[in-house]
Amino acid sequence: MDHPLTSPTPRHRAVLLAGIALCIALGLASRRWPGVLFPEALGKYPGDALWALMVMFGWACLWPRMAPGRLALLALATSFAVEFSQRYQAPWINAIRSTTPGHLVLGSRFNTMDLAAYAVGVAVGLGLDMLYRAWLRRRTESQAARPD
Repeated sequence: MDHPLTSPTPRHRAVLLAGIALCIALGLASRRWPGVLFPEALGKYPGDALWALMVMFGWACLWPRMAPGRLALLALATSFAVEFSQRYQAPWINAIRSTTPGHLVLGSRFNTMDLAAYAVGVAVGLGLDMLYRAWLRRRTESQAARPD
């Protein structure tokens, strides 16, 4: 049996695209209506976790056969790189960050707590990925075992 973190079971892009859309909708809603979807005490961090989860789904769309552990590391590295890039403040990048799309993609100010939120989002993504792929394997095995 394959190890759950290295198994090459492919993912379905339609499911991943739906996950991206859901992450965007929930992330925007969490900022628009704080305290409605998530406890208000969590502040902006659920949106940050959802952003990292969306990044993970995005990479999975590009490489649907990537091992879950590698996918999680890639998503975490991407999220951390974007966060650390916020330490760079130059007029041209700040002009991009001042737009709505630029702010949503690049953020604006470095915050170490965002790194923890990204780790939570990627951990949730890793768990969801492993559950989904285990479900796919069970479904495939049960269909193969069924007599025609």
